[in-house]
Amino acid sequence: MTIQSLGGHRPLVEARGVRKQFGALQVLKGIDLEVGRGEVMCLLGPSGSGKSTFLRCINHLERVDGGRIYVDGELMGYQEHGSRAREMKPKQIAAQRRNIGMVFQRFNLFPHLTALENITEAPVGVAHRNRADARSRGMELLRQVGLAEHAGAYPAHLSGGQQQRVAIARALAMEPKLMLFDEPTSALDPELVGDVLAVMRDLARSGMTMIVVTHEIGFAREVADQVVFMDDGIVVESGAPSQVISDPQHERTRVFLDSVL
Repeated sequence: MTIQSLGGHRPLVEARGVRKQFGALQVLKGIDLEVGRGEVMCLLGPSGSGKSTFLRCINHLERVDGGRIYVDGELMGYQEHGSRAREMKPKQIAAQRRNIGMVFQRFNLFPHLTALENITEAPVGVAHRNRADARSRGMELLRQVGLAEHAGAYPAHLSGGQQQRVAIARALAMEPKLMLFDEPTSALDPELVGDVLAVMRDLARSGMTMIVVTHEIGFAREVADQVVFMDDGIVVESGAPSQVISDPQHERTRVFLDSVL
């Protein structure tokens, strides 16, 4: 079954009753969320609230222990057999992940490859695209993130902010339907944060569907269509930035925002 079979409006991402635990620790306690096509959702909350775990469940980097996650109507990581779900084979999961770009706290660039080579590696090696076309698209993406002049530079010769912008370009090179950002500025020096957020703002304006785990409240207020505050594995509050950030209804949300603003 897919979301399409339910009829009506279909969100690009839908989470239904998602649960996850590590040993005795229940990290996600039944998450229900929807992200429309072209929307930006920002996930806020204290460390340990389950934000990053939920993000990793979306592209099946973490297996869910209950519930379902659909991306563009397709159940992620599993095939349904009646009322039960069976995990897909690794190749099938990898094929699903090609539609989802992910940018981590750490840049995870290949140190032995140049910026351009980092961007073209997956389109050529995984998607089997023509190398010349991949290089042309790679240069276009480097221009998009303001790093065309650094195409031949190795990661060790780039600042943290520059490396993170290359990581964003690398994720975009696979032409994903959805971009996931897991605190993409948390490992950066403060003066480098602005350039990365500027690239993300431009990406949001272009219509890319994005889910962003962040502590950058100003960014969330400016860019998000939907802000979700999580704590202790549940969604405490969600809505437009004007509601959740500017006029929170829950005391736990207010306490958190007071601590970070």
